[in-house]
Amino acid sequence: MNKVLAEILDLLDVERIEENLYRGQNHKTEHVFGGQVLAQAISAAARTVDPTHQIHSIHAYFLRAGDWKTPILYEVDRIRDGRSFSTRRVVAIQHGRAIFNLSSSWHRGETGLTHSQPMPNVLPPECLRSDLELYQQVAKKRPEVKRYMFRFEAIDSRQVENLLMANEDPHPPFKHTWVKTTEALPEEPVLHQALLAYMSDMDFMSTSMLPHGGRKIRDQIMGASLDHALWFHRPVKADEWLLFAKTSPHAGGARGYVKGHFFDRDGQLVATAAQECLIRRVAPAKAEAGASEA
Repeated sequence: MNKVLAEILDLLDVERIEENLYRGQNHKTEHVFGGQVLAQAISAAARTVDPTHQIHSIHAYFLRAGDWKTPILYEVDRIRDGRSFSTRRVVAIQHGRAIFNLSSSWHRGETGLTHSQPMPNVLPPECLRSDLELYQQVAKKRPEVKRYMFRFEAIDSRQVENLLMANEDPHPPFKHTWVKTTEALPEEPVLHQALLAYMSDMDFMSTSMLPHGGRKIRDQIMGASLDHALWFHRPVKADEWLLFAKTSPHAGGARGYVKGHFFDRDGQLVATAAQECLIRRVAPAKAEAGASEA
């Protein structure tokens, strides 16, 4: 297994400290990635839930910037265990303060009414270049992209519209990206769901800035994830191609709203994500100091 994917899987294997208390490590990248915290919180909560119950939704708030030099403690509150549903609250703590809060619901599998929206008609991943290859070219002129580019060694990401975070031209607020892990994962449903949560925060916030000039406006923006929601509609395989169809219906008041749908290769809608993010205009120097990777 490649080094970066192995590191991510190791980060998601949170360490049990005490009953309902777990510890997670960070990438050594001078930044705590929100998708990592989402995935670790899911992993911590899963350790306390009946295996017959699978996660179907999360609602999370990012409260403070994380410290990448310090492990994150995840305190799980077992709010409810029922025959059909379980509920967990997870608080991520650093330096004695909450930096993140997550509510999650877990459901025992049932049958019921079914309908779903169709998958967009876009080019398949085999026809597209990988983001890793594209960013390697960009990094020759913009070396700062290397601070988040390494994730594409573990996550094979291919953009239909070819809209990188380094782009400068305005574009309507939508994009389609094929994603999957670069190698096969163990057959553990929660691990695949945690990896999907990780991927759902990659290049998500930037969709809200597309109409405003991409890289040009990014240099003037302090960005950060404010909240994140995720619904799992069907079993998901994070090591098989998923189309992440993203759109930003609104931005205003220094906040941007983004939503996205994950479809598998059979065209089935497997998950839905939504996020509100801070997109505050500031001086370029402050933007660089406070920008969140999104």
